[in-house]
Amino acid sequence: MNFKRRRPEDPEINLIPFIDVLLVVLIFLMLSTTYSRYSELQITLPSARAQASAQTPREVQVSVAADGRYSVNQQPVAGQSVVVLAAALREAAGGARAEDVALIVSADAMATHQSVVNVMDAARRAGLPQLSFATQSNDGSAP
Repeated sequence: MNFKRRRPEDPEINLIPFIDVLLVVLIFLMLSTTYSRYSELQITLPSARAQASAQTPREVQVSVAADGRYSVNQQPVAGQSVVVLAAALREAAGGARAEDVALIVSADAMATHQSVVNVMDAARRAGLPQLSFATQSNDGSAP
């Protein structure tokens, strides 16, 4: 008997199916991609030569404590309702126009969200549209 050892054949890699799959993926990506065209408005802003207002807006400071108590310009407000706070804001604004009054809210970090929302609602009821929040920088000093 003739027993010969067979030589192992070299593996053959067929790239045709791989190329077919890549072509299908490429066609899918090309068809599924949306081409968006972003358009911008070309705006030329008008210029003005008016001087800046020498009058600074009147500031009304509202403090919100952690337990929900309010004070307007360092004067405690009796009660925690929005109506009482709105009356105190109107009184602190005096007879000034609403555009000339800036409301600054200084809320404690532990104050509830509802307490701050009550201040914003009271400002709306008092007709004070300019509202800003006081913060501290990370090093502990006021900005």
